[in-house]
This record gives sequence, structure tokens and C-alpha cells, in this order.
Amino acid sequence: MYHIFDCIVTHHDQRVLFLAILVCIVSAMSAFAQLRRSFECMVARRRLWLVSAAVTAGVGVWSTHFISMIGFRSAAHLEFERVLTALSAMIAIICFGAAFLLLRRAPRRSGVAVGAAIATVGIIGMHLTGMAAIAEPVRIETDYRPIAVAAMFGWLLLASAFAGLCRGKGSMRRILPALAMVVATGTIHFVAMASVTVRAPMTAMPGMDHSHMELSEWVAAVTFLLIGLTAAATVVDRFLTDLRGLADATSEGLLIVRDGTILEANERACALLDIDRGRLIGTDPATWFEPPAGRALAFEPGERLCVGIRNSAVEDQRIELASREIEYQARAATVIAIRDLTETARAQRAIEHLASHDPLTGLVNRAAFDIALLEAVRSDAPFGLIAVDLDRFKAVNDLFGHAAGDDILIRVARILDQAVSARDLVARVGGDEFVVLQRDIDSADDSRRLTGRILAGFAAEMDSARDPMAVGCSLGVVTYPQDGSDPETLRHNADVALYRAKQDGRGTASFFDAAMDREARERRSLEHDLRHAICRNQLRLVYQPLVATANGAIVGYEALLRWQHPERGPIPPSLFIPVAEEAGTIMAIGEWVLFEACRDAASWAPHLTVAVNVSPVQLRVPTLPELVRTALHDSGLDPTRLELEITESALLRDREVSLGILRDIRSLGVRIAMDDFGTGYSSLSNLRTFPFDKIKIDRSFVSAMHEDEAARSIVRAIAGLGKGLNLPVVGEGVENEAQRAMLQEEGCTLAQGYLFGRPGAVIDARPARLEARRA
Repeated sequence: MYHIFDCIVTHHDQRVLFLAILVCIVSAMSAFAQLRRSFECMVARRRLWLVSAAVTAGVGVWSTHFISMIGFRSAAHLEFERVLTALSAMIAIICFGAAFLLLRRAPRRSGVAVGAAIATVGIIGMHLTGMAAIAEPVRIETDYRPIAVAAMFGWLLLASAFAGLCRGKGSMRRILPALAMVVATGTIHFVAMASVTVRAPMTAMPGMDHSHMELSEWVAAVTFLLIGLTAAATVVDRFLTDLRGLADATSEGLLIVRDGTILEANERACALLDIDRGRLIGTDPATWFEPPAGRALAFEPGERLCVGIRNSAVEDQRIELASREIEYQARAATVIAIRDLTETARAQRAIEHLASHDPLTGLVNRAAFDIALLEAVRSDAPFGLIAVDLDRFKAVNDLFGHAAGDDILIRVARILDQAVSARDLVARVGGDEFVVLQRDIDSADDSRRLTGRILAGFAAEMDSARDPMAVGCSLGVVTYPQDGSDPETLRHNADVALYRAKQDGRGTASFFDAAMDREARERRSLEHDLRHAICRNQLRLVYQPLVATANGAIVGYEALLRWQHPERGPIPPSLFIPVAEEAGTIMAIGEWVLFEACRDAASWAPHLTVAVNVSPVQLRVPTLPELVRTALHDSGLDPTRLELEITESALLRDREVSLGILRDIRSLGVRIAMDDFGTGYSSLSNLRTFPFDKIKIDRSFVSAMHEDEAARSIVRAIAGLGKGLNLPVVGEGVENEAQRAMLQEEGCTLAQGYLFGRPGAVIDARPARLEARRA
């Protein structure tokens, strides 16, 4: 240790030694800054920065050694061979380059250790080669044992320096590794210098002359210049790279243009134009952009221009250019921002399409159709309007599910599209409601031909014999200006015509006329008044007696509903009951009838029953059994005295649901009668499926018995069926004694009709016979 200290203090010029140490510190910090830059920069520039860091580190170590050798006070004047001196510098550069490359590729513990060993070999190799470059007549004697110890210590320091570079944070990842490298370099150099003995002949010139001092200053100056340039390059590259990275990070393409020539471009611009930056720079922007027809490609500050890209593979590509003036390279230039609006335009078109089209069928929706209809009216050109409603769609949708229903709607849209011409418009305006706007017609015959094509298309595509999911359609047709002068009137009249088509049997087309409008208005007025009939006490119940054909005894009454309108007078049930069923008011009316009938019957003689008709609409409501239970409870009527009459048509829709509701009602003790037997579709099947308590023969058979043998045979068959099933049979519509006698002969035990009394209030509820009532 003393020899090392004596070597530093006694055998070195302190001024030169300070200069050497300064060179070592600056070069180490610059080398590690560049090495760190190679870790952070893009792949294309990593090798450049690795070479720069290796040159800086190698030259720094070599300069430290060479300047220290110049400041070494030896017994003779030292001269150096140029080749070996240059070789010593190359050894340091190559070894540091190999160490840095290994550290870059394998920054783990093994890479750090091996890289530090390579750098240590480089420092020792450089020192020994530099010492070997001392020219004759000086002779060097070296003790290698201290050098080996110094090499081990230097390896540890360099390993810690490399580890700090890889794992450190902040500025410490450069400062601490640089200091460790300075200590390692100084330790190896001065231990090695203390381990040598310089032998010189007696004639040798001692000491260091003034020229060597100047040489050391020049070496230091050149080294500082080299290191300074590389350090400045690091900062400038970092700054320029950050600027380019910022430009490349934008979602817009950027071009810098001067005098019609592209000077610079970012990566986004190259990607949009599908060209390399090298080929793009130096070209005219007009080469790549295609302006709108009739316009020149001019870049005015603040102006936005929508253009296309020449030879672009994207057909609907939309590019927006915006420009502004800037200063670039100390001269005025124009920066052009390129914005790709293709996806934005597509999204906007998709939003507009969704806003105006049905997402399932792709047809125009109600909002867009209303606009088109208004424009057609304003154009004052004749056109046809066809309302389309699907028949059986709800049944198919309920039976096969919503997915099947959606498929049906898509097929219907295709049928309508194929039937119309290119100038016509088809829209879906509701669940299963479509409408067709037939433009530029000459007469109603054009609409008639179109409806024929639509019905033919449905007949071909929707064959119920082959396809259980097939549906039909009903059409309501109006023409402008004959059937209306504004969109609201036309749509209303088309719906009126559509309603008539459904009434006429469905699967047909109906053209609007004035009579339809009057009927529709009358029906709407009736529906409106019917909604308030209960609260205005306009409804009342009348009762028609049910008698035994054998002795004429009254066994019960059937409740019949009457509506006394304050302006129209009496309205027959055959007129207002269908309106109530379609409007939904039948539920409230049916509930009122049931409660009133039970309340009235509770005051009659205990043996008299009351029959109440139940609408098919009521029979599909699951709460009907509970409603019957409540009516019985509130009135106190014995359940066996209540009889609910249903028609066979009530069981055609939702058969299982309806039968389940009837079973729940029958479990209360209430009796169920089948009304108008023989006029339905599946009478025998219904009798087998559900245990009815009574059968009522329709009045059409009874009234024809005396003159139509077939009608009498039917009555006889029904009576025999009732007898076989142990069910009482009622003959309805008995108007004379002959009909009563014939019913009695055929086995009908009960009868009902005007012969026994017209519907009215129950005046005498005590036991009575027919003869008594006649009297």
C-alpha cells in the first residue's frame, strides 16, 4: 500500500495526474449515459449507441492511462511506439464493446459478472500493451502478483457498476456506476504502475520535459472534445427522438411541406399513404392526394379539405387535411395534418342507418317512413299506400318461439321487397305491421296489381300445407289524393281498409271507400261510449227463464246484458259485445255482470239457478277462477246455483289453458254449460276432454225443426248424446208450443225461448209453472 501511495505522490506530476483523473470521471459518466441510452432507444439505433459507449469508455480509460504515463517521473525520458499505443486503445474499446453488448443482451447476474470480467481484461490488456509501447533504451520490469489482486478488486467494482446500471433508479444508475468504474480504472492503473521498475542507461534523460506536458494537455483536450461530442449527441438524440416519438404517437398523420415538396413525415402519415418515409420525402403532396371533383389541391392555413388517397384499396376511405404555417429549419413551412375519418364516417352511417331502419329486417322504420310519406304528399304526385298486417303471426310466435317469429318477419320483408319496384318503399312500422309506399302511380289499378303480386308472393313462400310456420297477410289500400290529402288521414284510412280486409276473411286486399270510414268512426264512437257505460249506469241485466219441458216449471234464469244508450237508445249485444272484446273492455263488463247476477240470484228461491255467459277473452285470463270465488263470497250465493256458459269457439285458442281454468272453476262447485252446441269445430272432442254439466242446442236447429228433417235429426242426435252422457240438454229459441212438444218428444228436458217469457226482471222468484206464468 505504501508503494502505491509513494508512486502516486512522488513519481507523478500532480497537475497531470489531476487531468487524468478528470478525464476518467468525465468519460465514465458519458459512457454510462450512452450505454443507458442504448437500453432505452429503438432497436434500429441500439447498436450505434453501444459502439459510441464502447468508444467513449475505451478512449477514456486509454486517455487516463496515457496522460498518467506522461506525468510519470521516471529515471529516463519516456518515448512510446505509435502502433502499440494505438493497439492499446483498440484493446480497451473492443473489450468494453463486448462487455456492453453482453450486458445489453443478458442483464442478469451472469451477464453482469462476465461483462465485468471482459471489461477488466480490457483495462489490464490496455495497460500492459501501453507499458509495452515504451520505446528503448528504457527497460520495464513487472511484478504481476499485485496486478492480479488489483484485477480482482477492479472486477468487483465493475460488476457493481454494471449491476447498478441495470437495477438502479434515477440519476444514481449513472453516477454510482461511473464512480465505481473510475475507482476500478485508477486502482488497476496505479497498482500496476507501482508494480513496475523502470531500468534506464546512465545516458538517459531524466524526468518529464515541457513538451510532454503540452502533449498531455492536447490528449486531454482531444479526449474531452470527443467525450463532449458524444455526450452532446446523446442529449440531442434524446431530444430529437422524443420529438419524433411525440409526432409518431399522434393519431394524425403529419407532413411538413415547403415549396410543394414534403420535407418530413411521421409514421402515421406513412402508414396512411402506405409508403416508406424515404420514398415519401421529396415528393409533391398532390402525388398522393386526390381532391374533390372540380377543386384544386391547395393548402390554406386553417382550411379543412376532404380528399381521397390515390390508388387506395379502401373504397369508402375519407381523409381530412388541415394545414397551418410553422417555422421549420429556420424557414417558413406548412404542416399538414392528415386525419383518417373513414371509421368515423362508417360509424356515422351506421348510426344513421340504425336511426332510420329496422335492425331485424333492414327495412325502413316508422320514423323514416313518416318522413318519406310527408315528402310524397308535398310532391303532390299520385301514390298508393298499402298497410300490411300478418295473419296467424302471434300464434306462430307463441308456438315456435321468438327466434322463429324473427325468421318469419325477415321472410316477409324479403317477399315485400321482391314484390315492389325500385322506386317504392317498404317499411316495418310495428311488431307484425308493414307498410308499402308505391310512388308515381297512374291509377288505383297500379296498386291493385301490386297487391296481387304481394298476395301471390305470400301464397308461393308461405304455404301452410308444407310449412307449419307459414303466415298470411291482409292488405289495406289507399291512394293519394283520392283517399286523403295528408299523412295522418292516409294512414288512418289504410288502417280502416285493413280492418275490413281482416273482417272479410283475411288473406285479402281491401281498398278504402267512404262507407268504411263511416263504419270505423261509428265503431270508435261506440267503443268510446262503452268504456264509460258501467260508471254511467247504462248497463242492466235482464233474465230469461229456463223451464222444464215436461211440466213447465221454471228451474232457473239466464242473465242477459242490455245497454241503454242515452242518445242511440237500446244497443243489441250482437253489436257491442264484439266491440268490447276487441277493445278489452269485456273484462270489466264481464266482472260487473258476474257480480250483479250473483247478487240478484241470491234473493231468489233456493232452487233457481242463474246462468252467466263467459266471453272467450275472459276464459284466457288466469284470474277468472278467483273472480268467480269472490263473486260467490260477496253475494252469499250457493256455488251449485251458478252456471257459466261458454261457446265451443272459446276453446279453439289456448285450449289447454282454457280447460285448466274451467277445471279450477268447476272445483268451486260451479256448473259449466256448453252453449250453442253443434255450431263449433270440435264438439265431441270437447265433451270427451271436459265433463260439462249441460248442453244447450243452438236456436238455429230448434227454429228449423218443424220444417227441416235434418235439423230435427241433429236435435235428436244431440239429445241422445246428452242422455248417453247423463247430461241435461236445453233447447234454445223456443217460440211456439209445437217446438216445445217436439223437443220434449226428442228427449230435451229443458227449454228456453220467447214461448216461456221474454227477457226481463224476475218479478216472482217463487216456484212457478208455465201455465201459471201464462195466466
